[in-house]
Formats: sequence, C-alpha cells, structure tokens
Amino acid sequence: MTQTNETDIPEEGLPMPQRHLALAAVLAAMVLVVLDGAIANVALPTIAGALQVSPGASVWVVTGYQLALVIAILPCAALGESLGYRRVFVGGALVFTGASLLCAVSPSLPWLVAARFLQGLGGACLMALGVALLRFTYPHRRLGAVIGWNSLVIALSAAIGPTVGATIISLSSWPWLFAVNLPVGAVVLLMSRALPKPPGSARKLDLISIVLNAATFGSLVLAAEFMVAQPWLGGPLLAVAAVCLAALIRREMPRQAPLIPLDLLRDGSFRISVIASVLCFAGQMASYIALPFYLQHGLGQDAFTTGLYMTPWPLTVAFAGPISGRLADRFATSWLCAAGGTCLALGLVLACLWPLSGNLLPIVPITMLSGLGFGFFQVPNNRNMFISAPRARSGAAGGMQGTARLVGQTMGAVIMTLLFSLAPVDAAPRIGLAVAAVFALAGGLVSVLRVGRTFGN
Repeated sequence: MTQTNETDIPEEGLPMPQRHLALAAVLAAMVLVVLDGAIANVALPTIAGALQVSPGASVWVVTGYQLALVIAILPCAALGESLGYRRVFVGGALVFTGASLLCAVSPSLPWLVAARFLQGLGGACLMALGVALLRFTYPHRRLGAVIGWNSLVIALSAAIGPTVGATIISLSSWPWLFAVNLPVGAVVLLMSRALPKPPGSARKLDLISIVLNAATFGSLVLAAEFMVAQPWLGGPLLAVAAVCLAALIRREMPRQAPLIPLDLLRDGSFRISVIASVLCFAGQMASYIALPFYLQHGLGQDAFTTGLYMTPWPLTVAFAGPISGRLADRFATSWLCAAGGTCLALGLVLACLWPLSGNLLPIVPITMLSGLGFGFFQVPNNRNMFISAPRARSGAAGGMQGTARLVGQTMGAVIMTLLFSLAPVDAAPRIGLAVAAVFALAGGLVSVLRVGRTFGN
C-alpha cells in the first residue's frame, strides 16, 4: 500500500477559504444524489401516464437508479483510490449531470431506465468518495462535525424531496424533475476545483472481481424485488448472490487492498460499525415503510396529512446531525451510538403501542424522538468507520459505509414485503414498527462492543 496519500496533504487539511469551497462541493453533490432519488418516487404515476406504461413497469425508474448505486459503490471507491479521489469524484459529477440531461429528453421507459442507471453510476462515485475527500479537507479532530453537516444536508434533501417533486410536477412536466439537476451539477463541477487532490495508488482493478461484485449485489437487489411475488425467481437470485459473494471473497482475500474491504473488516471496531449500520438502517427503512401504511390504513389519514406527520423525523435527523457530530469529536462514539439506537427503538415502540386513534398529535414527538435517535446513531457510527481506516483507504471506508446503508435498507424493505404478504394490511404496519425497533436496538447494543478497542470508540 502506498503512503503517498497519507503524507501529501497535511493532517490539518486545506487552508481557508478553499476548505469551505471543498465542503460546499461535496454537500452540493450529496444534494444531487439524495434529492434525485427522492423526487422521482412521487412522480411515478405521472411518468407512467406520460410514457403509457403500467405502474409496475414505472417502478423500474427507481429500481434502475438504486441498482446502479448498489453494484457500483465499491468499484467506484476502488477506482478513486487507484486514480485519485478528486478525479473520480469529478468524473462521477459529469456522468450524473450528463445522465440527467438524458433522463429529461427520454422518449420511452427503456431509455429513461437506462439513463437512470447511468445516473446511479455517477451517483455511486459521489457517495463513495464525498466523505473520503472531506477527510483530506478538514483536520482529523473536526471529522465528526463535518460528517454531521453531511448528515444534515442528506436528511434535509430526503425530507424536501417529495415536496420538490410534487411542486415540479404541479407546475411543469416530468422531464423537469431531471432538468433541475443541470445547474446544480454545474455548480458542483465548478466548486470541485477546490477539492483536495491526494494522488492515487495506480493500483489496477480486477475485472473479474468487479463482475462478481455486480452479480452479488445486483442479484441481491433483484431477489428482494421478486422474493414475495415471484419466489421461483427470487430464491435462485438469492442463491446466485450468495455464490458470487463467496467467490468474490475467495478471490479478494489475498489482496492487500481488496475490492470488498476485507482488510478493514478484519479490524474489530470497523466491523462492528458496519454490522451496527446494517441493523439500524434495516430498522429505519422498515419503519419508513410501515409508518405511512399505519397512518393511512390504520388511522384513516390521507396522503398529504401522512406526509406532514412524517416530516418531523427527517427534520430532527437534520437538527441532530451537527450536534452529534460535535459530540462524536469529544466523546466515545460507542456510547453515543448506543444511546441513539435506544432512542430510535423507543420511538418505534411508542409508535407501535401508543393509542393514536383518538388523537394523532402524540405522533409528532414520537417521530421526533425516532429522528433524534437515528441522528445520534448515524453520525458517530460513520465517523468511527472512517477513523478506523487508514487515510489511504478512505475511499474503501466510504464505499463500505454506503454498501452497509443500502444493504440495511434492502433488508428493511424485504422485511416489510414479507409482513404485508403474511399479515393483514391493518396489522402488518404495527408489527413492522415492532420489528424495526428490535433492529434499531440491536444496532445500538452492538455498538457497545467497540468499547475499549481503540481510542475514541
């Protein structure tokens, strides 16, 4: 492993004002990736009608984007370590922005899905390398605070995404959902000139490992899509994912810097953070699916009111992000994560058990408690992933962070799909909230295993 990345840029990071411009470039890129994923969901009925396809077929507009993110995030991280983080990050911004233009001019669903897949490939570069670049931008002692600001931007983008999408659809046609990315992408590319430029290792990527990685995570996502409705297809896809993962691990095991960061996963603190992240994101996604169904089917609320009652959650995550980031720079992240996971679990248990049929107002503090817990878990846990990895492997740490999140969210979605197929529609959401609470609590408790392993954990 080369040591150039460790010493080329000093530990205190970039000088002012370059430091703030670099942060703005990364945060604007995160807005692109998260907002684009959120605004497309609300427009699916409109897109289906305009392109004259079935609602089920239109879901591929979302699935294609997510599929590309999942299969590309680890290879993009490895490519960044090889060619240089800034070069691949800027390349990702170019691909994402160009693909947005292709989305806006798409004449048919296959064209749009292909353009969305290309968007996802560009987005994977941005997601994998954003925080890795910030690690070379700011001093080590401020990493938690910086991750907190990143969390705030992601949470706010996720919160306003449906509203932005609905507003664009009400004022104009669906292509503008993607055309709005063009000026933001231009701003990201302009400000990217301020990003640090740690040199790459020039390490060659193994094509067979990249194919095995794509087959593993692609099959996993598709298995989650088909498992309940078409188990004859979902089961074999799950088996393909398991076989490809085993082959990938065997092939990458001897390598000094493997595509799946097995070298980082050998470190107990990093490994625990990854497991905790998967568990907590599984709980978060399951609850994000269960709560709207509970409010609409169980409590008789319309879609607009449901959206209003859901909004305090991401807003509280955004509020908690910078605070938990500053605390993570001063206190043990294991205990912060444990407290956050416990708060999230408590909020989900209250949402499941509280008698809301006569008065819905208690759901506001309940969702705020859940958002506070998630915010206090996520930022310290992500900080620990990065400080557990050498600076030269920051890209791999970022790729693993994104992979853990996406795998956890896929697990949460599969859990809710199974519950809806096995339980009555009125009961499944509350069962889902209880199951989500178990996952969130498990994520918090797993974090305690980091105590005493390394300083600051």
